[in-house]
Amino acid sequence: MDINFNKNEDHNKLLLSDLKHKLTKVKLGGGKSKIEKQHAKGKMTARERIDYLLDNNTDVIEIAAFAGEGMYKEHGGCPSGGVIVKIGYIQGKQCIVVANDATVKAGAWFPITGKKNLRAQEIAIENKLPIIYLVDSAGVYLPMQDEIFPDKEHFGRIFRNNAVMSSMGITQISAVMGSCVAGGAYLPIMSDEALIVDKTASIFLAGSYLVKAAIGESIDNETLGGATTHCEISGVTDYKAKDDADALDKIKKIVAKIGDFDKAGFNRIEPKKPKLDPKDIYGILPRSRSDQYDMLEIIKRLVDDSEFEEYKEGYGKTIITGYARINGWAVGIVANQRKLVKTKKGEMQFGGVIYNDSADKSTRFIANCNQKKIPLVFLQDVTGFMVGSKSEHSGIIKDGAKMVNAVSNSVVPKFTIVIGNSYGAGNYAMCGKAYDPRLIAAWPSAELAVMSGNSAAKVLMQIEKASLLKKGEEIDEKKEKELFDKVKARYDEQISPYYAASRIWTDGVIDPLDTRKWISMGIEAANHAPIEKPFNLGVIQV
Repeated sequence: MDINFNKNEDHNKLLLSDLKHKLTKVKLGGGKSKIEKQHAKGKMTARERIDYLLDNNTDVIEIAAFAGEGMYKEHGGCPSGGVIVKIGYIQGKQCIVVANDATVKAGAWFPITGKKNLRAQEIAIENKLPIIYLVDSAGVYLPMQDEIFPDKEHFGRIFRNNAVMSSMGITQISAVMGSCVAGGAYLPIMSDEALIVDKTASIFLAGSYLVKAAIGESIDNETLGGATTHCEISGVTDYKAKDDADALDKIKKIVAKIGDFDKAGFNRIEPKKPKLDPKDIYGILPRSRSDQYDMLEIIKRLVDDSEFEEYKEGYGKTIITGYARINGWAVGIVANQRKLVKTKKGEMQFGGVIYNDSADKSTRFIANCNQKKIPLVFLQDVTGFMVGSKSEHSGIIKDGAKMVNAVSNSVVPKFTIVIGNSYGAGNYAMCGKAYDPRLIAAWPSAELAVMSGNSAAKVLMQIEKASLLKKGEEIDEKKEKELFDKVKARYDEQISPYYAASRIWTDGVIDPLDTRKWISMGIEAANHAPIEKPFNLGVIQV
């Protein structure tokens, strides 16, 4: 019995239990009473609609389930950003589905709702995935209209993307299953095909009250913009459905007839499960983010048959690079080694830190994967680049820049899993959100920030202390500790994986055992989009 393994396992399983508890809560959306109101109107909830639409007993991943977590408290919150997004299969075809959650402020759009919808469209565009919109929304949340309406990455960008996706030949199908008002009315009608549910759904630029106020006309909403009006008078919609289930069944029939897609041609063979038990990950991953462990042991529990062909094994050892398969797909893995290593010259190097040699090795390996058309998987547990005179004189900045350059210009799909630390420029070099990973997910053990909680708290505490001293306040040891604890508590909240997920800096917080599914489904999605540009590193500093 390994006591340390067991303590790690207990700790990580508690984090997993917390994740499951949070997911259970978020899946209730606006709460049980709001769900009952939906049912009373003869409507399914957003999650029920998606579950009905997707094929049974097939893999599904939910994007940004924690969007809006802890945000907009003064407005009553916005669970899951008021919209549900899932990648799954409809009639055997991989699709992305976006469904407004009418239990959350009648499906109104908060700023995070816009960001989440744009993320869904980004996934569809990058991977040329069919996208299904299940519309049930009261439109922009008016008290925050200035934060969702006018800017480039706000509400209007959705309709611009509708047009661009149409020109790219990406299938878009919409079902209006409730309210669809004002500018939001353009979304379904800019899709390839639009359905509307009779009696419970309506589409109009302005509702009956606004029409009365604007032009004095008295008319009810059903006559103004119901299913009969738009299917038989205006011609705005293409199909009338008698209820939610009928609308979803029609979507299934449409999707079933979509032709095959051009493939990128990523290599895949018969999948194999890891030979070593993936559940061991809970015991291998340490409780403290500062503790050492061997990342190779994690990798062997994520890859098919636990087989990993390491590239430049004896060089640049603080980053592990090599080839493997995940659920049959060939992948190139770039992972931070978290144990102390020794170079052939006898120099000790800290785990999780990027040195000159590891940056150079990674740059070359990323180029190799692009040459061979092999998707890249980044496993992040990085504290940053090495600092100090020795590293600066050795040109750590230019070597780090090479790695950032390679990550930025990579044309093969990239996938990022944040396992532990994700600090500062290390986040960038290891393909953080700013570097366009097709999917980015964090384990419950992850921490994302410009620097660790302790380091940041010390810096911030010194700033606050100097400010108080300027005002003439005396700072004794007790007061200093109180100040430090207060600053650290505030900072620790911000480095939580849920803080990042709520703002869609990652696509979700996931059980480590779901990592293979996320990467496999991500590569399958990426295989819909042939690579269209050559790999070009650009100018690099030598």
